[in-house]
Amino acid sequence: MDMIDLRYVKKLIEMLDGSTVDSIEISSDKGMKLRLSKTGMPRVGVQAAVAAPVPAAPAPAPALAAASAAPAEVAPAASRKSDWLEVKSPMVGTFYSAPEPGAKPYVSPGSRIQKGEVLCIIEAMKIMNELESEISGSVVEVLVEDAHPVEYGQVLFRVDPNG
Repeated sequence: MDMIDLRYVKKLIEMLDGSTVDSIEISSDKGMKLRLSKTGMPRVGVQAAVAAPVPAAPAPAPALAAASAAPAEVAPAASRKSDWLEVKSPMVGTFYSAPEPGAKPYVSPGSRIQKGEVLCIIEAMKIMNELESEISGSVVEVLVEDAHPVEYGQVLFRVDPNG
């Protein structure tokens, strides 16, 4: 079994408490996962193993994504067509629209996406987290510029599920 040094976990907790980052997830090659979160965000479809107790408060978010493990949070858009959906950031970090500098973006307005498809990368504490779509449809808007910071819950994309 893959073990995590508790001193390492305690140091991560201290670093997280002293930063503006809301959560961090670390995965090993052997399948062990460690997730630390200030707000106790719920996970959809994935069980994360936590090696040490971490204080957490309940959060209202219905779904989120991190490290290709869970689907992106999706909520109905109020200011646009009633059937458009918003894909929101599941964490604080830096938004990257492509897998590497100079590469073609994962999606752009007009792109047809499928459930499970990577939409972007959000870097948090030097960890690259792929954000996967929870829905299929057409991207109507990309609301964040490449390499710009994003906040937890910030709308990143608007998607027409009927498009």
